[in-house]
Amino acid sequence: MSIDILMPALSPTMEEGTLAKWHVKVGDTVKAGDVIAEIETDKATMEVEAVDEGVIEAILVDAGTENVKVNALIAKLAGEGESPAPAPKAEAPKAAAAPAPAAAPPAATPAPAAPAPAAPVAADGSRVFASPLARRLASAAGLDLKGIKGTGPHGRVVKSDVEGAKSGAPAAKAAPSAAPAAASSAAEPRKVLSLEQMGIPAGSYDLVPLDGMRKTIARRLTESFRDVPHFPLTIDIEIDTLLAARAKINSLLEGQGVKVSVNDIVIKAAAVALKRVPEANASYTPEGIALHKHADIAVAVAIDGGLITPIIRAAETKGLAQISTEMKDLAARAKAKKLKPEEFQGGTFSVSNLGMFGIKAFSSIINEPQGAIMSVGAGEQRPVVKNGQLAVATVMTVTLTCDHRVVDGAIGAKFLAAFKPLIEEPLTLIV
Repeated sequence: MSIDILMPALSPTMEEGTLAKWHVKVGDTVKAGDVIAEIETDKATMEVEAVDEGVIEAILVDAGTENVKVNALIAKLAGEGESPAPAPKAEAPKAAAAPAPAAAPPAATPAPAAPAPAAPVAADGSRVFASPLARRLASAAGLDLKGIKGTGPHGRVVKSDVEGAKSGAPAAKAAPSAAPAAASSAAEPRKVLSLEQMGIPAGSYDLVPLDGMRKTIARRLTESFRDVPHFPLTIDIEIDTLLAARAKINSLLEGQGVKVSVNDIVIKAAAVALKRVPEANASYTPEGIALHKHADIAVAVAIDGGLITPIIRAAETKGLAQISTEMKDLAARAKAKKLKPEEFQGGTFSVSNLGMFGIKAFSSIINEPQGAIMSVGAGEQRPVVKNGQLAVATVMTVTLTCDHRVVDGAIGAKFLAAFKPLIEEPLTLIV
């Protein structure tokens, strides 16, 4: 019996993607774990692995096809030991069917394939994410995926979860989503005027179409700015001691191929401060406030067409050299769109640094479901008063944007009060 290969959901928010490349062709034998295709999402290009063994019977979606919906049938696999049967090629999304040659005999109408199982929906209306293999195993065993707790990335139900449920282990209730529910579709959409309606004549500009990344950024940041009650807290921090310490650290690391940046020290200091003020390392959910056990620091990285936030996991446990090495690797792969979903999704706190562009101060938009994001400006020499005397110091402005539902003014102030001495005296990062 043929096995359907479906367009996978590579993240909880993915609805469609581009089938960028096939690594197999009809007649190839594959086994579980073999890379068979590459999928492009709005943020990254990811490899898709086979979950069954067999022979590729048909490829139904061409490489390069855009807007392929999650759970769409993209290929067929003849099971192990079976001979592949010829299968008609499916029409690519949005492509016009080519007319058959006039002299060609009429083709036999193939028997309709059984529809692919739709992604189950939880009681609250949210989609339950599961691997194709887990979905088939659950269907064969008569198990309801909505009652199985997923242990894969972002709560995805995988093979071991289904096998655990089959063995009689009690099914855990699905974890509540940390993201707020989407606005009601019944809400009246805001009318958007064209540029011509706003007085800008046609032909006076070039229009660059929106790609998936820019659409996602526009949607998520609009929702965050509109739906999250937020406020900024701003402080100035002297960094002359930090700059001297960084120079000393890099001299000690010379020859190891590691060069610690100011941003690396900011990441470490933010992580330590979050552990000292755990109320700031939190997310709002309708069920309660989630207090995170580790400081997973998401760092904004500019890439072609937008930005992405690769994550330094458990940054409070890592040294500056390790943070520097990981950050350089993540940033390089982010710009090449080679990050895995778990490397840029999640995070408990964000850092955005525009100091290298000379920006003195700014406020960032919260990256839900995180409770806060810290914006770091350029270090510059400014007049300061010390012991009643005018002096000059290198000062950096930092702004913390807080989700007022979880990080109120006092908590945000406590975090900055913990963060500031870690930057002004970096030796405190190791005590």
